[in-house]
Amino acid sequence: MKKIICKKEYDTETATLVKKHTVSYYGDPAGYEENLFQTPSGLYFLYVRGGEASPYPNEDILRLAKAKVSDWLESHE
Repeated sequence: MKKIICKKEYDTETATLVKKHTVSYYGDPAGYEENLFQTPSGLYFLYVRGGEASPYPNEDILRLAKAKVSDWLESHE
């Protein structure tokens, strides 16, 4: 998936997967996954998707500030 946010491109095809976090199982309406990526230029983003009752009912890319990356990683150990 590719998305432009604030004139910067975030692309799961060209970025490096840092960590994958899955809640529940595939097919669970409340289940979801968050995948942390780093772009070649050093920016971070989350690729998210989930069931219709999850926080991410639609596939999306959310940018993540470098200052928040360590917090996200610690909360998803």
